[in-house]
Amino acid sequence: MSKHTVITIQAMRDNNETITMLTAYDYPTAKKVNDAGIDMILVGDSCAMVIHGHPNTLTATMDMMVLHCAAVARACDRTMVIADMPFGSFQYSIEDTMKNAARFITEAKVDGVKFEATHNHIAKTKAVVEMGIACVGHVGLHPQAVGALGGLKAQGRNIDSARKVVSEALALQDAGVFAIIFEAVPAKLSDYVTRKLDIPTISIGGGPQCSGQLLVTPDVLGLYDTFTPSFAKQYVNVGQIMTDTFSQYAREVKEGVFPGKEHSYGMSDEVLETIMQEFGEA
Repeated sequence: MSKHTVITIQAMRDNNETITMLTAYDYPTAKKVNDAGIDMILVGDSCAMVIHGHPNTLTATMDMMVLHCAAVARACDRTMVIADMPFGSFQYSIEDTMKNAARFITEAKVDGVKFEATHNHIAKTKAVVEMGIACVGHVGLHPQAVGALGGLKAQGRNIDSARKVVSEALALQDAGVFAIIFEAVPAKLSDYVTRKLDIPTISIGGGPQCSGQLLVTPDVLGLYDTFTPSFAKQYVNVGQIMTDTFSQYAREVKEGVFPGKEHSYGMSDEVLETIMQEFGEA
């Protein structure tokens, strides 16, 4: 199958075919996601937490994100790759936003970018779309606003917050985004907005009625247990498998089980004898 584009993703939504999306931050993981037939990858600023060990996403930088995005993009010949615009990359001027978005396209060679854009950033989103860059919006919980929100809390549960979700989604569609991520939004509200929009909606804690679903891959694999959102689902505990494997390796090394003869390179006795003659006994 050829690589997904904004056209094929829209067609999936129009044909009621659910869109699949996962995060990835490195080449080998992205290759597996691509080969598994996942439709989209988000190279999220969540890498600051799940890869670099920071307490939130705010420490992700453009240089960090470009490096991760380039590795992911090289792995994907089918899956559409979306770069997450990190904190500080679009909160200033329109010109800075356009330059940073362009870096993801020219340096990392991704297929599009994503904004945690509130009403204050709609004009910047539109400017990037008008550059010819595919853009994904993001409503509901904005992890980059964790300080102002007082924590990672679901959004849209009261009238003011729900109104914000709806109005931002409509404004983002008008700005030209080709899809919108709904994070930690009540399922009923996501369903309502999904039916009002003409573009795909992608749920990460937004309920089952969105056009697609997104999860953070380390959550899916059990590789990150510092913080696990309630909407995440662990499909396998790779983290425990890794710990058990490393423990077995350490035990075999200490007990002299590894490396065995099959893991070692051989040489002729004649070569060794010649070396010993030239350099003396060990």
